[in-house]
Amino acid sequence: MQKIENWTRTYTQLYKADREHTLEPKELETYALAAYLIGRDAESFKILDRAHQGYLNRKKTEQAVRCAFWLGLMFINTGEMARGSGWIARGERLIKDGKGADCAEKGLLLLPAALGTLSAGHAAKARTLFEQAVTIGEQFGDVDLIALGRLGNGQALIQLGDVAKGIKLLDETMVAVETEEVFPIACGVIYCAVIETCRKVWDLGRAQEWTSALTRWCDAQPDIIPFRGQCLVRRAEIIQFHGEWHKALEEIGSACKLLTRPPGEPAAGEAFYCKAELFRLLGNFEGAEDCYREASKWGRNPQPGLALLRLAQGQVDAAETAIRNTLKETKDNRKRAELLPAAVRIMIAVKRNEEALDATKELDNIVAEFDAPYLYAMSSHCRGAVFLTEGSVQLALDHLQKALKIWNTLHLPYESAHTKELIGLVYSKMDDKDNSDLALAAAKWVYEQLKARPDLQRINRLLNQQRNHEAFGLTLRELQVLRRVASGKTNKSVAGDLFISERTVDRHVSNIFNKLGVSSRVEATTFALRNKILDNAL
Repeated sequence: MQKIENWTRTYTQLYKADREHTLEPKELETYALAAYLIGRDAESFKILDRAHQGYLNRKKTEQAVRCAFWLGLMFINTGEMARGSGWIARGERLIKDGKGADCAEKGLLLLPAALGTLSAGHAAKARTLFEQAVTIGEQFGDVDLIALGRLGNGQALIQLGDVAKGIKLLDETMVAVETEEVFPIACGVIYCAVIETCRKVWDLGRAQEWTSALTRWCDAQPDIIPFRGQCLVRRAEIIQFHGEWHKALEEIGSACKLLTRPPGEPAAGEAFYCKAELFRLLGNFEGAEDCYREASKWGRNPQPGLALLRLAQGQVDAAETAIRNTLKETKDNRKRAELLPAAVRIMIAVKRNEEALDATKELDNIVAEFDAPYLYAMSSHCRGAVFLTEGSVQLALDHLQKALKIWNTLHLPYESAHTKELIGLVYSKMDDKDNSDLALAAAKWVYEQLKARPDLQRINRLLNQQRNHEAFGLTLRELQVLRRVASGKTNKSVAGDLFISERTVDRHVSNIFNKLGVSSRVEATTFALRNKILDNAL
């Protein structure tokens, strides 16, 4: 990796030198790179164009082609596809006009075609092109070409279903980035692509590890602008998973600002989606809706987050329609795996249990394909939720406990709390009050720490409902009267304790007898102790 750390100083020095004398093409390349890395994109493109022309004037075709390749890649990375394609085509023409001489640049020019083929879903064909690029890179000892080729090869293998082999190649690519002098733009591209790919296959451990490496790389070059936004997005996701939501919100806010600087980067869509998810979980529904809208403007589908927002807002019909339509439009298994847990939750809410079960079965099949702990846990959680709804409490408990074990291993507090909440409901249906109370209290505590307001409101409603059910319909005042009656106090004494009239106590005692189906103070006391309803009295 290049050792230059202060790109602003490099840019300033070459800026001054460029006004004092004509820079050599190699110097112009460094000048262009420094300009690009400190966020002066338009200026960088012009300088690299000058380097390209300088090499052509000196009959150094291969170096000119390499400049054309990087110009094409940088334009494509900023979303200017036509200009990027034009520079790649220029490089290909120069190679062809040069009688097709063997060189590393021929391999570089294979990469855009391979990426396009991979994006179109033709992974096997793309892999052939990436392998050709790696072979050429090895022939000429070109570390940039080898690293980028292996990156693409790993992504193609994952798309073909060989996740383990693909991840192994990505790991090898990352080692090369950290130990060899890979071109800085290639480094940034590889970091971001590997992290995104790990995230797509739910390998959260690797995503976290390489995000930390990307952070160190950016921190070593504090004035670098490209890739820092993507870095912040991934960091925010990892921080969110591990429960520091407000810190994640700060990170993602910075990412949104960086990625929307004119002309803006496509990764802004992912940043706004992440911000919307955090707002939704924290209960800022208005902010969430605005951010989902922004995510959509930048090309990021706002589902399943928007459907879950509608569910949280009580708009169940809108939630059901949105998740149904999105599933119909989505064919890729990786993307469907992101949608199906939300579909299960929404279908249970609208009492479409059969469809919730179908979604769970489909998720099970996808889990087998990707073999990721996160997905195993999510599948078990969804199974448990469906079985709970159907009343199969033992099956529900088995699946939920399996999910909880994985969540705890992965250190994912929110997912753990959500599963504990369902476990609490299962125990409640099994009339196991102690275990139910423990599970629900644990879930509530996590929600409180996270400041997950919608979840906290839901579990508080649930706890209140349970208290009312456990009290057999007795009001709080009736519970207070019953506690004192059970302790042997007379109605007159109870009236004095509670600062109410004796006649009012008489009425409360009569109501208590009717609700509990008893006819004496002794029977009421026995019933209360046996059913533990005095725990709710003050």
